[in-house]
Amino acid sequence: MVTGIVLVNAKRSKLDSVVKSLIDIDGITEVYTVAGEYDLVAMIRVKDNKQLADIVAKHMTRDVDGIKYTKTLISLDVNSKVDLTGIFG
Repeated sequence: MVTGIVLVNAKRSKLDSVVKSLIDIDGITEVYTVAGEYDLVAMIRVKDNKQLADIVAKHMTRDVDGIKYTKTLISLDVNSKVDLTGIFG
């Protein structure tokens, strides 16, 4: 499983619609509204890097109106109290 963490800046007037559009994309498991430099954090959990690239480079940038900027982080390892592979794998 590949986990991507995408930090998103969105147009304020479109924030609610961006959240709804993101959560409807297969592979995006959570969308957090956050305070600070970014407006949203989208968690992506997919089987390989190609799927991650498709979501970030195609769906998020082409299909979601209102996203101004993204920054993508790729998880190298995870430590969790919850069995994430069992939940998302």
